Amino acid sequence: MSPGPVGAAPAGPGTPPPVETADAREFAGVADETQRLWTPHRMAYIGGENKPADPDDGEQCPFCTAPRRSDEDALIVHRGEVAYVILNLYPYNSGHLLVCPFRHVSDYTELEDDEVREVAELTRTAMRVVREVSQPAGFNLGMNQGAVAGAGIAAHLHQHVVPRWLGDANFLPVIGRTKALPLLLADTRRLYADAWP
Repeated sequence: MSPGPVGAAPAGPGTPPPVETADAREFAGVADETQRLWTPHRMAYIGGENKPADPDDGEQCPFCTAPRRSDEDALIVHRGEVAYVILNLYPYNSGHLLVCPFRHVSDYTELEDDEVREVAELTRTAMRVVREVSQPAGFNLGMNQGAVAGAGIAAHLHQHVVPRWLGDANFLPVIGRTKALPLLLADTRRLYADAWP
């Protein structure tokens, strides 16, 4: 049996492991029963590191600046006429795509008819491509309209296309606020871009 936290009595058979105390965290490398998945890259998102200082400034908006970069660098999967598909830099699940109009617009009701059509068509195609490449069991689709509704970048509309698998919402994201992603973003972008019709 692995030792518990420093200063704690060892757990006997049938006894739950002791709760880690603040003092125990000072001793990195002390073995216990906990498996840890370190995701330090998420701190940029949690701390708002990449959020624009002025959300209405298209020069600061990541969804406005991404199309000016190469597809590989920006993680763009496909470019349409008035909208494009990009991997979410902070995905909820592997293969989490965003469908964005090129135009800096915040509200769905502000889209022009051709933008509504292309966002919808790119969303359907994204689902088909993700099904072909990643075989998810289902999808979550949605737009968070406004910061109060959960939009990380509320000033630039984007449709979420999140593939889902049975068992993908377990204790890690629910309790530990941690997500294990098995495939690198660059590899995911390449697979989806190659499969795009």
